[in-house]
Amino acid sequence: MLTRVIKILALAAMAVGSFGSSAGAQEKQAIKLENARLVYEEMIDEREGGVPPSLRADAKCVAVIPHVVKGGFLVGGRHGNGVMSCRNDAGVWSPPVFIEIKGVSLGLQVGGQASDLVLFFMSEEAARSLMTSKFTLGGDASVAAGPVGRETQPNSDPNVNADVYSYARARGLFAGVSLQGSHLAPDQKAIESYYGERIFPEKIVFEHRVPRNPPEARAFAESLP
Repeated sequence: MLTRVIKILALAAMAVGSFGSSAGAQEKQAIKLENARLVYEEMIDEREGGVPPSLRADAKCVAVIPHVVKGGFLVGGRHGNGVMSCRNDAGVWSPPVFIEIKGVSLGLQVGGQASDLVLFFMSEEAARSLMTSKFTLGGDASVAAGPVGRETQPNSDPNVNADVYSYARARGLFAGVSLQGSHLAPDQKAIESYYGERIFPEKIVFEHRVPRNPPEARAFAESLP
């Protein structure tokens, strides 16, 4: 965790003074990508119980949303920005697109809390739905808390066969988490500022078409299973 913080601060320092320019906007999104890559690598670490290899191997797309803020008392809001990549039939992961999550969580919540989220899309249809419109977990696609452990199978419970499996880590605790009712959508403004022109998100993740593919974008894709 400390290593990730140091790396992110170093990237942020490089961008100071330039956020008002297009280059600065791209640098800001580059920081998000590097943060997402580090979050993903830490969350699948075997020492934390880890995401089952079989689940990672079968996933069509992966979304990583660092530092999702959740707060309030009894009724809490949830918001965060992250990135998502999908792989083609040859197993090559696409350049990332930027996404955002919004939602409402019910239950006892005292004060604010920030969590890192990782979502594994097992259904390409669900991913395509997300890329073309606002998307509700539990509505447009089924979602379940992901299983934890190297030997655990994602379909070990015959009553659970989800389109999306989700995981969260907060305050050092790692576990599968349900995100029923949360809304996901492409962050078109971030996509445009990073790639330098308007481009449809489905072209990026399903056709691997981008006007530029910077090192941090390639590094994120290469970190995926």
